[in-house]
Amino acid sequence: MKGRKFPGVRAVLFDLDGTLIDSAPDLGAAADSMRLRRGMASLPQDRYRPLAGSGARGMLYAAFGMTPEHVDYNALKEEFFVLYSECMLQRTQPFHEVHEMLVRLQAHGLPWGVVTNKSQRFTGPITQAMPLFATASAIISGDTTPYAKPHPEPLLEAARRMSLSPSECVYVGDDERDIQAGLAAGMHTVAARYGYLGAGADVAAWGAHAEVSSPLELLNFLEVP
Repeated sequence: MKGRKFPGVRAVLFDLDGTLIDSAPDLGAAADSMRLRRGMASLPQDRYRPLAGSGARGMLYAAFGMTPEHVDYNALKEEFFVLYSECMLQRTQPFHEVHEMLVRLQAHGLPWGVVTNKSQRFTGPITQAMPLFATASAIISGDTTPYAKPHPEPLLEAARRMSLSPSECVYVGDDERDIQAGLAAGMHTVAARYGYLGAGADVAAWGAHAEVSSPLELLNFLEVP
């Protein structure tokens, strides 16, 4: 699909973490503070960043090598959530070019929205505090519907709220489950290579209709000059 325009697009939907905002510094800081509480050495941010897209699961694995099967996982996950809620707006910023991209989308009559697996507990405060999201037409959190990505229902709910058919939407994300959800929903899909991706990610194997290395590259696939 490189260099070709998506036909019939009337809106663009985005994943949140790793696609619109760089939340890895705050996610990593919350996990690292758990290590420090336990008398363990601090880890560099580059240990946390590749796993930021997996939220608490990724951060606990980076910090402690812990998986959800561990007997203490749920307790540490809630501890992480509390610590993250206290710092989640300290270092998080939109990725470079995101603001300009969104302005240009709207200038050409393309509304936009967010579909994230992040729970409303965190999505709400972040999107309310950051001016970037004031123009979003829909914000779907991981617990808005009974399902989370890679299930297509959150994306379909966003399309319904925007009174659009899925085929009129593009979904942009930095994780394989984003592309799986977008394809299952019948949307055009774009893999954001500038995001977190995950260790050893084979982006080309995800099956996205297009890939971008920066937010503004998305405009090459839309009817936006």
